[in-house]
Amino acid sequence: MAAIGRFGLCTEMAAPKLRALFLQSMIKNNPLRGWQVDRAAIRHVGHDLQRPECVLAERDGTLWAADARGGVMRIAPDGTQRLVAPSSPTDGHTPTDFDKRYVQSQGSLPNGLAFLPNGDIVIANWGSDSVEVMSREGQVRRLFDRIDGRPLGKANFVLRDRRGRIWLTVTTRMQPWTDSINARARDGYIALIDERGARIVADGFEGTNEVRMDANEEWLYVVESNARRISRLEVRNDGSLGTRETYGPERLPGFPDGFAFDAFGNLWATLVMSDRLVAITPEGDLLTLLDDGNPEATRALDAHYEARTLTPEIMAAACGTLAPWMASLTFGGPDLQIVYLGSLRGTTLPSFRSPVAGLAPVHWNEDLHA
Repeated sequence: MAAIGRFGLCTEMAAPKLRALFLQSMIKNNPLRGWQVDRAAIRHVGHDLQRPECVLAERDGTLWAADARGGVMRIAPDGTQRLVAPSSPTDGHTPTDFDKRYVQSQGSLPNGLAFLPNGDIVIANWGSDSVEVMSREGQVRRLFDRIDGRPLGKANFVLRDRRGRIWLTVTTRMQPWTDSINARARDGYIALIDERGARIVADGFEGTNEVRMDANEEWLYVVESNARRISRLEVRNDGSLGTRETYGPERLPGFPDGFAFDAFGNLWATLVMSDRLVAITPEGDLLTLLDDGNPEATRALDAHYEARTLTPEIMAAACGTLAPWMASLTFGGPDLQIVYLGSLRGTTLPSFRSPVAGLAPVHWNEDLHA
C-alpha cells in the first residue's frame, strides 16, 4: 500500500498535483515576469571605451572591460579608469574602419575574459585567434593559437569552473567570420583546458559564442549565435560532454551573444544587432526585458538572415543607441543586483538594477590580488 502523505493524500496520487503546484508557484513568483528595464534608471559607467565586449565584475565594485587596444580597461569603484595593455597608443585611438575592425578583425581584439585565482586574466583574443594570459600590470603571454595541429580559429569566450578548468569557445574557422552566418557553418567548437592541456570536447556548433554553467555545474549552456539558439550539454566528471539539446525556444528572435544566469534560474541573454535583452525562464518561456533595436533595420537583418544574403553593411545598420551591438551582460554590485551591458560598438557600460541577484561567478569569493 502506498504511504499516506502529510496532507492525507496518497503520495503516488499527490506527486503530479504537487509538481503542478510547484510549477505554478515558480511561474507566479518569478521576479522577471511583468518586469522590464526602466530606461530612465539606466546609468552609464566608464567613458571612451573601445569594443567593451566582455565585462568582469569584482566584489569590491571594480570592473574590467575588454578593450580593442589590446587589453582591458580597469574601472575603479570611484569611476577612475586605467587601460591595462601590453602597449597603449599615445593618442588613445585605434583605427575605426568598420571592415577592418569588425569584419576582418585585424589586430589584437580581446573578447571573452576570465579571472585566474591569482587575479591574472585569461583572454580569448578574437583578433589574433589565440588564447592569452595577461597580468594586472599588462604583461601578456600567449598560451596557444593552434589545437590538434590546426589554427585555432575565432577564439570567442573563456569560462573557468570551480575545478579550475577553462572552457574555450571558437566561433568558426572561416575567414572572414561573417561568411559563416550565411553558410550556417557548423565548424564552431568547445575546447577544455586543464592539466592535460587543450583538447576539443564538442564540435559541430553554428557560431559558438559564450558558455555558462548552472549553479551545480551539471550542465554547460552554449550560445549558438548563427543558429539563433541556446544549447546545453551535460558535463561529465572527466570533462567530456553529453548529447546536445536545445534550451528554451528552438529559434530566438535575434542573434544571441552573451548570457548569464540569475539566482532564480532565469537565463538572461543579449541579442546582438537587434539589441534586445531577453530572458528564458526555468519553464522555457521567453521574456523581453529591454528592446533598444532599430525596428526597420532589424526587420531587414532578419529577412536577409532567412534568405542567407546578409552583408556587413546590413549588419552594420542594425544597432541600438544604449549599447550598440549589445554583446554581453554581467551581474555585479555588492548584492549582485547591478547589471552591466557590454557591447561591440559602444563606449560606455549601461547599467541598471535587477529585481533578482545574479548567480555568483566562480571568482566572487576569491582574493584576486593574492
